[in-house]
Amino acid sequence: MKHFFQNLAALAITSTLLAAAPLSQAHEYKLGQLEIGHPYARATVPGQPAAGAYLSIENKGSTPDRLVSVSSPVAKSGEIHTMAMEGNVMKMRELDGGLEVKPGQKIAMQPGNGYHIMLMGLSKPLQAGQKVPVTLTFEKAGKVEVTFNVEDGKAAAGGMKDMKDMKDMKDHMHH
Repeated sequence: MKHFFQNLAALAITSTLLAAAPLSQAHEYKLGQLEIGHPYARATVPGQPAAGAYLSIENKGSTPDRLVSVSSPVAKSGEIHTMAMEGNVMKMRELDGGLEVKPGQKIAMQPGNGYHIMLMGLSKPLQAGQKVPVTLTFEKAGKVEVTFNVEDGKAAAGGMKDMKDMKDMKDHMHH
């Protein structure tokens, strides 16, 4: 009887791990020597004109490349931004000339830290669970279409906290 319960427990653990495996797998893309990992965007609220989007880019090659443009059918335009805190003020700016990825470098775009993508002029709100096609264009490697999973912005750090944040996002569109 003891072995029966041990086998049953092992079967339950194995079944749980197998069921959770697809959820834990990050979606990744490869373009030449570039590896693009876990592209995702934040869900938006009605009337919000722009969405933040994030991913990682790793250059496994021996020459630099540059992310020069971003586009998606769900937005009028895509922009590559940098974000920094200056005192108590968050400053977001579009990068002129794109984002260089040096050989051996991995850039991790994250909410509230460094680089991110802005999808500007959304045609409709992005909803959690939605999948958004985005084309990334690199100076040397060319173009790749990736799928951004839309995640609930409230669950992630730095999500919209109140209507003031939404107004700030609208003001950001006119920089």
